[in-house]
Amino acid sequence: MKKYIYITISILFQFAFANAQQLGQVTFSGGANLSYFTFRTDQGVLIRITVDGKVLEWGTEVKSLRSNDYFAPTLQPFMGRVEYFGMESDSAFRGKVKSIGTCSLTYYYSYDTDTKPGKIKTIGSVSFDYYTNFDDKDRKGKIRFAGNLVLEYYSSFDEEILRGKLKLIGSTPITYYSIFDDKLIRGKIKSIGSASYRWYTSYDQSDYRGGLKSGFYRQDIGSVTYIIQ
Repeated sequence: MKKYIYITISILFQFAFANAQQLGQVTFSGGANLSYFTFRTDQGVLIRITVDGKVLEWGTEVKSLRSNDYFAPTLQPFMGRVEYFGMESDSAFRGKVKSIGTCSLTYYYSYDTDTKPGKIKTIGSVSFDYYTNFDDKDRKGKIRFAGNLVLEYYSSFDEEILRGKLKLIGSTPITYYSIFDDKLIRGKIKSIGSASYRWYTSYDQSDYRGGLKSGFYRQDIGSVTYIIQ
């Protein structure tokens, strides 16, 4: 009996560890443009990175006292142990953050090829890879793989207003309003997976023209929270 309990605990622990540092959030600004990806460590620390693999900030979200749907845009700083790469490190990541609590970060070396030098390579157990100089110009240098997720972006062959925008995360497609839609909503998010978004247009008699009309500012789809700011 103890043996089975031990096996069960081991499996649960491995499952939790494997998912501890997966993608947690995707944030868009203006309802249209990707701001950053957010990964959650096994200690619950959020690490925000840009689409081209630069670490922006880390910490915890601060929820508004007045609304459960609103969080401060800037993270509350992590008060635990943080280490940085020293002067003896490769020039591509010298001075960059090395560990946040129990989560280690690594970067591509200066001698790595294409667009990779200095970009984030791993966050905990999550590995990153990027579109190269041989890929479409509106995709090159952007994150292509984040752990087991494939990320796709609209290419230079797509409608101009869509080029370079995030198109797919794993099995979750993202669509946008086109140039043929009202001028106030062109390029804004139309759907994420099965979740739809409607925006006030120039035809609406409202002070909220261009603002979100229906849909949620924070939407959980699969294991990822999509945030519109």
